[in-house]
Amino acid sequence: MTASQIVAQSHFIFGVRTGVANNICYVDEQSVIFPAGNNCIRYNLDEQIQTFIPGLEKSQSMHALAISPDRRYLAVSERGEKGIISVYDVQNEHNKKRKVLSGGDILVQDFICMAFSHDSKYLIGQSGPPDWTLYYWLWQKQKVLATLNTAGPTNTVYKVSFNPQDNTQICVSGSGVFKLIRYADGTLKQFNSLKYEANNYLSHEWMSEKRVIAGTENGRLLVFESAELHWEMHVINRTSTQDTERIVEKKQEDSVPSQPPRVTAINAYSKGFVCTAGPGKVCLFEKLEDKDGYRKCSEMRIPPDPYSNDPSHAEQQEVICICISPSEETLVGSTDRGQLYSIALSSAEIGKQGDLAQFDFLTESFHSDTITGLSICYRKPIVATCSVDRSVRIWNFETNSLELYKEFQEQAFSVSLHPTGLFILVGFCDKLRLLNLLIDDIRTFMEFTVRGCRECAFSNGGHLFAAVNGTVIHIYSMTTFENVLNLKGHNGKVQSIVWSDDDSRLVSCGMDGAVYEWNTLTSKRESECILKTCMYTSIAISPDAKIVFAVGTDCTLKEIQDHHILKEVPAEDVTYTAVAFSHSGRMLFTGTSSGTLRVMKYPLPVHKDWIEYQGHSAAITKMIVTFDDQLLLSVSEDGCLLLWKIIDKERHGLKRDKEIYYSEEILITKTDLEDKNQNMLELKTRVEELKIENQFQLRLKGMDHEKEVKDMTDKFMQEIESLKTKYQVLKTEKATMELDHKDSMEKVMERNTKEKLDLESTSLQNLMLEYERYQELQQKSQQIQEEYERQLQNTEESKMQALEDLTQHYESRLKEKLIKLKESEDKSQQQQREYEEMIKQMEEDADREILDIRAKYERILKEEKDTSLQLKDETGIMRKKFSSLQREIDDKILDNEKLRLELQKLQGVIKSLEKDILGLKREIHERDETIQDKEKCNYDMRKKNSDLEKFKFVLEYKINELKKQIEPRENSIIEMRDQIQKMEEELGQFKRKNTQLELNITELKLKLKVTDEDKRKEMQRVHDVKALMQRFKTDLHHCVEFIQEPKKLKESIRQLYSTYVQADEVDIIVGDSDIQKEYSRQREHLEKTVANFKRKMFKDSEIHRADKFRIIRENTFLINQNQELMRELHHIRSHAPLSSTRSAPASPVTGLSSNGESERIIQRQRVEIDSLRHDLLIHGDTHLLKSPSSSKLPPLLS
Repeated sequence: MTASQIVAQSHFIFGVRTGVANNICYVDEQSVIFPAGNNCIRYNLDEQIQTFIPGLEKSQSMHALAISPDRRYLAVSERGEKGIISVYDVQNEHNKKRKVLSGGDILVQDFICMAFSHDSKYLIGQSGPPDWTLYYWLWQKQKVLATLNTAGPTNTVYKVSFNPQDNTQICVSGSGVFKLIRYADGTLKQFNSLKYEANNYLSHEWMSEKRVIAGTENGRLLVFESAELHWEMHVINRTSTQDTERIVEKKQEDSVPSQPPRVTAINAYSKGFVCTAGPGKVCLFEKLEDKDGYRKCSEMRIPPDPYSNDPSHAEQQEVICICISPSEETLVGSTDRGQLYSIALSSAEIGKQGDLAQFDFLTESFHSDTITGLSICYRKPIVATCSVDRSVRIWNFETNSLELYKEFQEQAFSVSLHPTGLFILVGFCDKLRLLNLLIDDIRTFMEFTVRGCRECAFSNGGHLFAAVNGTVIHIYSMTTFENVLNLKGHNGKVQSIVWSDDDSRLVSCGMDGAVYEWNTLTSKRESECILKTCMYTSIAISPDAKIVFAVGTDCTLKEIQDHHILKEVPAEDVTYTAVAFSHSGRMLFTGTSSGTLRVMKYPLPVHKDWIEYQGHSAAITKMIVTFDDQLLLSVSEDGCLLLWKIIDKERHGLKRDKEIYYSEEILITKTDLEDKNQNMLELKTRVEELKIENQFQLRLKGMDHEKEVKDMTDKFMQEIESLKTKYQVLKTEKATMELDHKDSMEKVMERNTKEKLDLESTSLQNLMLEYERYQELQQKSQQIQEEYERQLQNTEESKMQALEDLTQHYESRLKEKLIKLKESEDKSQQQQREYEEMIKQMEEDADREILDIRAKYERILKEEKDTSLQLKDETGIMRKKFSSLQREIDDKILDNEKLRLELQKLQGVIKSLEKDILGLKREIHERDETIQDKEKCNYDMRKKNSDLEKFKFVLEYKINELKKQIEPRENSIIEMRDQIQKMEEELGQFKRKNTQLELNITELKLKLKVTDEDKRKEMQRVHDVKALMQRFKTDLHHCVEFIQEPKKLKESIRQLYSTYVQADEVDIIVGDSDIQKEYSRQREHLEKTVANFKRKMFKDSEIHRADKFRIIRENTFLINQNQELMRELHHIRSHAPLSSTRSAPASPVTGLSSNGESERIIQRQRVEIDSLRHDLLIHGDTHLLKSPSSSKLPPLLS
């Protein structure tokens, strides 16, 4: 198998190339053309099929598109080695390239805008800076007819266009440029003044042969008529120029900062024109019927994006190109962020009444910046992408549609789909997030602390996933969400990771030039291949996990096996940026820095053997092959996702090893499902209500129709009577007309016979006179003929003599002419080229002159024919006079025959009228039967109405009975309300008692505190006395030692007395015994008092708690009774809807008052329960609140 046997065919692309002028246009009512990647896409809106028109193989940029007025030819301006314009025949099935135009001998870098003439024969192209040269081509002959410099070095040209009715007039507009140019005598010349070129003209459009409308960057619309400014207005309002200047002056006086809207595109249509009016806005203008101007009739806006983090962000897009369909039913536009929108102009007409007309996406919402991540799954035909525009999108490559997308606050670096297609990993700058793919949302489920995750990947089994954090690869379990492994070894940032088919191996490459193979069970590095001169960017692995393919900055593709580089395939003049390997092991795909795709066979060839396809306009960032090897998906820095169909030329498609069945399951949260079910129930209820309402309306309409039938019956009866009278009148008129006609016929016959005899006699006399005149004319003609023969003979003799003289004369002159002929041949050869130029220049004028001459000579020929006919008439007058008499006789005979035929027709009319009368009688009989049937229906309806009246009476009786049943319950509610009021008063008394008890307790606590302080002081005194006694005993023991020595004993006793006995303390000791007795008596009294208070407080708390339990039980009983009343009321209302609607005027106040009263009672009881709970918390009885009876009440039924 060679590389040429495998073909990667462009199948579908998601995205639009920005920076291209006029980047969307209609080919027909169902197809549009727009640039994407390095292609122009022809998209069928009905069948949703794309046809690719490839650009140049080594195209550096694409600048502009232009479609011819007959929508047959497409011009594409590209830049390769030089700027060229390619013209394609889009009506051809294969979009055949017809011609390639360039600047000729002048090297042009690029053509920034183009336009076709109205007959599609000529093409103009504007080159870029610094020359700004306008080229005028006869494009089918690839000939430059004229050039002209249209701008200076400081100016910019944005648009060029042809006059819609004159190929020789051209308009050029730009920054400081507005020129009207005429092509004449092989040159281009400007013919308008320069006083209006100070503005920055962003766009213009021809409205008619002499009128051009131009839009500026400050929101002004200028209308030029015959190269002079004719009219001016501002795009944001409907005011005139003077009003606009007044508003601007007022804003300047008020110092209100405002940025004027830019008119970036204008497009004309039959009723007026459409133009842009700043970010996200397009205005529709219609021509005024009574005035020479335009009126803004509606506005169309880009709607906010509900899936964006900032919904108003979408409204700030600027529409840069607009286009109207051939039938003028649809308007499409492209924005500066690569989005395509459309709107039906009928919606814009609706916007005239004040409703806001909004754009819809023409196809899908695309990425607007570089795509950094790409992933597919096994169980669903979806692909996930992430981009620098901070969005994550889920595409379906079977239906070629966008299924989900969401925009986040920060940029998403990488994505990976779970094999089931129900989950997605997204790497952000702060965290790695696992998200659920719901039916209409992408919702975060789990977050992992992996910062700046540039690469992540689920294993093929889905039970593990790997995430890169700088130089470390973290492996997490999908079951427990735990970090099970950390793979460390890279010295530079990891750029790419790939799992093996059995998930036992993980291959990684990085900026350090290393390719590592890891064992995911033991976290060991099993093989490595390091090349420090190369920074790897992408890798792929073979199905058996034995061979690794890697690409990097050294411009080569490497095949690595067992630590060694087996082969290297150089990329020549580009750099490989991505690589992908098929699951069959036979094909290898590489993406390059120029956006091209290269297809190689495997095993890799020794020499260059690949096929290169141009798909993207910038470097390819990621590539992947679907599991069935049917599609190759690639993303690029140009923001496009391109689907390539892999085709085997011999087999017309690759054979699948096994059939893949995609699942259709989706995730939905329980709350979303409950909301959906609730909505369904509400809608069902609404449907039932509408059914009842519609039935009632039908009954009303039936009654109206019956009335109309009755009115129509009366009307028809009156018409029948009038027709009967008319019939009688016609019958009498017919009889009189028959008599009159018979008399007139007899008179006409007599007159005709008499006139016939007179005409025969006069015609014979005239015929004889004409015959005699004819004989005289014949004799004169013979004489004239003889004279002409004599003159002819003389003329022939003179002619022969003159011929001889002329022969001699012209022979001499012929010799002179032969000499001059040689000279003239030389001149003619020189002039022939000039004549050819003149002929080419005069072709158009000649065509017009031919048409004028043809019309002139046709008019002359017609006049000659008229003259000849007149002469023929004059020569045949006499013959016609004779024949006219005969025709008059014949005409009289024909008149008689016509009168006879008219008589027969009148008889036929009479018969048809008689038949009509019979038909009318039958119709009257049928309508009588219909009226009888209607009367029967009316009788049935009256009977039904009487039954309904009876049913209404029964229902009203039931309602009165139910009201009587409700009244005693309302009385009981009033009694319970009074009881609750009494309970509230008792509760207030209990609160006051509790307050008094709390004051008594506080007083007792203070007394107890004083008693404790006295007790402490007394204990201190006892301790001091004990210490004194101990010292006294010691000193007394020393005195006993001197018991045998009286003097020392006496001295020691005296000293002992002076030490321990003072005179002022003797009386006090006597009084201390009384104090001790009084203290003990008071202490006993206080202890008894405290015990009594404790018993009383416990008893009061028990009584209070019992009262609280009683109040709670009574409140619960009241709430239950209220709920039962509400249920009964709901039951009554649901079983008597008809009676309630008919008796609504009589009883709405009662129902509303009772319902509102019950709600107020329930609300007041809830407030009381909350206050009781608060009191319980204040008094410390928190264990009561834990009871189910007091904390959880049954729900209220409404």
